[in-house]
Amino acid sequence: QVQLVESGGGLVQPGGSLRLSCAASGSIFRIYDMAWYRQAPGKQRELVAAITSSDSTNYADSVKGRFTISRDNVKNTEYLQMNMLKPEDTAVYYCYASIDNSVYKGRYWGQGTQVTVSS
Repeated sequence: QVQLVESGGGLVQPGGSLRLSCAASGSIFRIYDMAWYRQAPGKQRELVAAITSSDSTNYADSVKGRFTISRDNVKNTEYLQMNMLKPEDTAVYYCYASIDNSVYKGRYWGQGTQVTVSS
């Protein structure tokens, strides 16, 4: 059983910073792509940032220059450093990972963590 557990969300003022973490645990043989998505009330879930197993990254235009995705392959953890936060960044943030447990390669999601940017 593979699980993704997120942490680091919360309330922050505009212009502030937060760092999200997502740790994968369980029977893990290899982790491929990892990513962060977000979903604001009344909107569809959207890709925020993604990172491949070779550390290639891509970002939504709305977060370029402000957010940084990274991963630690020893700890099976991905991170999202969010700087210069804006009210429009308010959403539930979900981590995603493509994981091979040596039997099955599946797509896994975290439970979501709330990020609220407000004064």
